[in-house]
Amino acid sequence: AVCTCQPRRRRSNAKHASSMRIALFVAACVASTDALGAGSAGGLDWRYFAAGGVSAAVSHGYTTPLDVIKTRMQTNPELYNGSVPLALSEILQNEGAAFLLQGLGPTCVGYGLEGALKFGCYELAKPIFKSVTPSDFANAILASCVAGGVAALVLCPPEDVRIRMVSDPDYARNSVEGFKRRVAEDGPLASFAAVPAMTAKQVPYTMGKQVSFDYACELVHALLVAVCSAELLETVDGFTPVIAALPAAVLACVLSHPGDAVLTQFFKRGPQPGGVAGSVGLLIKEGGGPLALFTGLKARLLHVIGIIWVQLIIYDKVKVALGLPATGH
Repeated sequence: AVCTCQPRRRRSNAKHASSMRIALFVAACVASTDALGAGSAGGLDWRYFAAGGVSAAVSHGYTTPLDVIKTRMQTNPELYNGSVPLALSEILQNEGAAFLLQGLGPTCVGYGLEGALKFGCYELAKPIFKSVTPSDFANAILASCVAGGVAALVLCPPEDVRIRMVSDPDYARNSVEGFKRRVAEDGPLASFAAVPAMTAKQVPYTMGKQVSFDYACELVHALLVAVCSAELLETVDGFTPVIAALPAAVLACVLSHPGDAVLTQFFKRGPQPGGVAGSVGLLIKEGGGPLALFTGLKARLLHVIGIIWVQLIIYDKVKVALGLPATGH
């Protein structure tokens, strides 16, 4: 008989070494983020809320057409086969160009309020969690979870109406009618049944967007300080949020897309047995595998980058205009 002990031992040692390298890499990442800080000290300040509200209303409002296309692709995937141009062509042919602004009202109102509370609560929670953990990175993650939970509560009614209006062109002629119909049919609290699904989207979305933006701004600013003269730094430092916002947008989109698919599924077909986990299971089963959770990602990637890139830049500039330091300084 041939002894297989040595090869097995070598494979085991290799797996152990690989696991150790991964653990050391994660530890190094966490250590480096703590060394950088968390973007800003935070605290209760109305200017964080104001900057967040303005940036969110503007950024979500102007990207409404992309959101209409993305929602259509998620609610009727069999019609478009993942093709953004095909979905756009079908909408223009059957509903007209004006339909691309369907849901603009609830989008601006809902996301303006959501942005104010999300950015404001995120900054408010940072110093609160300092008494819980010594890690700035962990504190930022915890603060983003709180902010994402608050955003989920605020967004349920407007997102409920918006998705219904986009999924069914005959649902309501405008936002006010949409809210009235929803309340008349199912009561004023009906939209809040989506809180678990909305939380599944908003918490990873907030985490990916705001925490990564904080640290990316600090990193970019530190690099510019290291390589630029004082005179040149004054000129180029204004591009810090422009550079840092792009990776934050991509990360937020990818992390939150499964939650976004679950949320659309919830508003289309109602709650499933098992809650969010049941909706995930149904999506995977009907879509032929886990990749079904990323249906519409291409359209949403364009949409989310268009939102977050602009939103974070506006947020930083409004903050500075109101007298707060730029993110990462």
